[in-house]
Amino acid sequence: MLRTGIVGLPNVGKSTLFNALTSAKNAQSANYPFCTIEPNVGVVGVPDDRLEKLAPLVNAAKVVPTAIEFVDIAGLVKGASKGEGLGNQFLANIRETDAIIQVVRCFDDPNTIHVSGKVNPIDDIETINTELALADMASLEKRIAKTSKVANSGDKNAKVEVKVLQTLYDKLSDATFINVEELFEDEDELKIAKQSQLMCIKPVIYAANVSETDVVSGNDYTKLVNKYAQKHGAEMVIISAKIEEELAELSQEEAKEYLAELGIENSGIEKMIQAVYHLLNLRTYITAGEIEVKAWTITAGTKAPQAAGVIHTDFEKGFIRAEVISYEDFLACNGSYAAAKDKGVMRLEGKEYVVQDGDIMHFRFAN
Repeated sequence: MLRTGIVGLPNVGKSTLFNALTSAKNAQSANYPFCTIEPNVGVVGVPDDRLEKLAPLVNAAKVVPTAIEFVDIAGLVKGASKGEGLGNQFLANIRETDAIIQVVRCFDDPNTIHVSGKVNPIDDIETINTELALADMASLEKRIAKTSKVANSGDKNAKVEVKVLQTLYDKLSDATFINVEELFEDEDELKIAKQSQLMCIKPVIYAANVSETDVVSGNDYTKLVNKYAQKHGAEMVIISAKIEEELAELSQEEAKEYLAELGIENSGIEKMIQAVYHLLNLRTYITAGEIEVKAWTITAGTKAPQAAGVIHTDFEKGFIRAEVISYEDFLACNGSYAAAKDKGVMRLEGKEYVVQDGDIMHFRFAN
């Protein structure tokens, strides 16, 4: 399951946002640092209107969206890489995530204490990024020293690994997130870099947390964050954690009406999930029948056998063919597989077929 860490300085709205994400009050929220003592974990279904439209057409008993696991990690402070605040134990939680959502305070409120005494989103971002970079550099120093001993004995693979680790170490002196796809052209070097488990190579989204009045157009703070994100190859979404928390208390219909009143098409949470999918280059295919309509997450470029393996490894091992209908075609056929066959929009695809977003899939496999 996709795992995303929510990080930021204390009192920026992380736990409030986490409560909204999980629609539950299992993350404390208070006006003082470190009220989140253990990382809270919540599994959130990914909104997908396609599933809801398909379910009645195939008389599905239930709808199962794909999911993202969100981890609310205690507020980091300057010096966290050296054990300040709650220190390295929480940095370890970040290493285990696939992507990072950094919540950035973009609102003024004299009643909410800022850990550094003033609101400055770029300073906040750079404080977090510096701590992550310093922690990564400390980790790399140990690994370079260890791997260098093997490389000095003549091991060619170890020499390549040292080269990659040293390149990453040098780049981390900029205290920003690293796009390893751009940094390494060689496939072997890129593979080593991706397996390094560094925090600073993870895709990052800056969630600019604003007051209710700034959620539509943003403010001067969000402009600064957006400029920073664009410069560093990250994404930014504007959210109001307070609004998201209020939305979590409403029914779907009430939430839609509330968003319409605010002049917002999608909630901040939906924007964040879309940003995660975009950053990680993810796609969704669908299985649809009377038992359930279910979404499955794959990366762009995944071929049919590997997509089948997401359901069960036996499906990939024994893969024969995939029956494929595009979502639009299946909808036009009113969810009828027979009609899809008659109209010629159901295709039999082999091992080289690259699965597309929204494909309705049925796999044939040998036991």
